[in-house]
Amino acid sequence: MNSLRSRFVLFLLKHRHWFRLKLKRETIDWDTSIPELRERVEKSAGRFGKLPSGIEASPVVIDGLSAEWIRPSQVQDNRAILYFHGGGYVMGSCHAYRAIVAKFVAGSGIGALVFDYRLAPEHPFPAALNDSLAAYTWLLSQGFSPSRIAFVGDSAGGGLCLATLLAIRDKAIPLPAAVVALSPWTDLKCTGDSYRREDPLAPEGSWLVFGKYYVGENDPAQPLISPLYGDLTGLPPLLIYAGENESMLDDSTQLAEKARNAGVNARLQIGSGMVHCYPVLSPLFPEAKEAMDDICTFLRTGLPRLL
Repeated sequence: MNSLRSRFVLFLLKHRHWFRLKLKRETIDWDTSIPELRERVEKSAGRFGKLPSGIEASPVVIDGLSAEWIRPSQVQDNRAILYFHGGGYVMGSCHAYRAIVAKFVAGSGIGALVFDYRLAPEHPFPAALNDSLAAYTWLLSQGFSPSRIAFVGDSAGGGLCLATLLAIRDKAIPLPAAVVALSPWTDLKCTGDSYRREDPLAPEGSWLVFGKYYVGENDPAQPLISPLYGDLTGLPPLLIYAGENESMLDDSTQLAEKARNAGVNARLQIGSGMVHCYPVLSPLFPEAKEAMDDICTFLRTGLPRLL
C-alpha cells in the first residue's frame, strides 16, 4: 500500500485547481494561451525554485542558447549531467527547472547543465533537437569525455533526450555513458492504451495540442520526433521511471521492451499508484525519495569519477 504521505500529496496535486478557485480541472485546447501557461510555470518556479544549500547556479550561453550550470559549491568534477527539461515542448526553462535539477545534483554529486531549447509552436521540430545537439557538442568541446556524461530528461524532455541519442549515434558522434528518462514522451502519435484513461496530473487535451504544435507539418512517427519508432540498437544503459497512474505509461513500457529487444541494458521502474514524473517530487513522500535515491545511485555508478 502506498504511504499516507504520498496519497495526501498526490491528492493535492490532482486537485490543485482548487487553489486557483476553479471547480473543474483545466483542459487544453486550441484556444489555450501558451504564453499564459508559460507565465504560470515561471511564477510557480519563483515560489518553489530555491536552490538548496551547497548548490549554486551559473549562467552559460551556448550558440545563442541560454543555459545554466547547476553544481555543488566549491567542487571540481570531470562528470556532467545534460538535463532536458519537460513542458510538452511548449513551456519550461532553466529558471523553472532549477530546483528540480538541483535534486539530481545534490543526490549524485554531479554538476548538471540545463539549457533553454527553443519552444513550439513558434519553433516546431527540429528546433529543440538541433539545440540539444548543440548543447551536447558544446559539452564535448569543453573537455568532458562522453564516458563521463549522462543524459537526464523528464516528460517531453525525456523523449527529447532519447531522440538526441538517435541523432548522435547516426552522426557517429560518441554517445554519453548513461541515460535516465522520467515518464518520457516517446510516441507523439499517442497510440498507447494508457492514453485512453484520465491522467491525475496532465490536463485533458494537452498531449494532442502540444504534440501538434511540436510536430508541425512533420510525420509524428519520425523517430527523431517519436523515438519509440526508431532503431534503438547501440544506445547506452537506460533507466526509465514511470507512474502506474499516468496516460503516458505505455510510452515507457513499450520503449523499454523495444530497447531490451535491441540489446540495450534498459531497466524500467513503474511506481505503484504513482503519477507522471513522480521522482522529482522527492523528498515530499517516501516513494519519490526512494526513486530519486535510486536514480542518483545509477548516475554515480554509471559515471565513475576520475581521481
